[in-house]
Amino acid sequence: MRITKVYTKVGDKGSTHLVGGRQVSKGEPRIEAYGTVDELNAIAGLARTFNSRSEAGDDVVTRIDSMLKVVQNKLFCLGADLATLPEDRWEGMERVTEEDIRQLEQWIDEMNDQLPALKEFILPGGGPVGAFLHQARTVCRRAERILVRLGADEPEAIDTALPFLNRLSDFFFVLGRWAAKGLNETEYLWER
Repeated sequence: MRITKVYTKVGDKGSTHLVGGRQVSKGEPRIEAYGTVDELNAIAGLARTFNSRSEAGDDVVTRIDSMLKVVQNKLFCLGADLATLPEDRWEGMERVTEEDIRQLEQWIDEMNDQLPALKEFILPGGGPVGAFLHQARTVCRRAERILVRLGADEPEAIDTALPFLNRLSDFFFVLGRWAAKGLNETEYLWER
């Protein structure tokens, strides 16, 4: 793909084009959904950036980066899918799959096995990587809520997307804890 012109001026009046060419209002749930997925991807990128600056062991830094790299690519595919009406999808179009969901579950289980059991709620913060991962978790949950609204009218638009985001928010939570431990970042606990 080659983008030759960044601005189109279509958005000046509150509209945008979906993949496939249909012009729609920027206020539609579909636009809010893929915009929120894009925001989530940017936060994952921030976590990767701060992770790369960590002075922790290379194995931890590399592991976090490799998982987040996969997640960012999947989020980009999800955003493109959400920007495409179901009838405009094409054969071979990259979409999140059941296998992607299973991969997240595998990572969650592997990391969770290395963590102490939770006795209190976690407060976001502590260190930059963990803080961005907790922010990613909350934005991911917002994306889920938007998808539920979109799915009320277009259930085919969210078939694998909703379970993927649901599992992804769990992944960000566990990765935030695992990263805090591996990168020697503080983990704040809720004080009753």
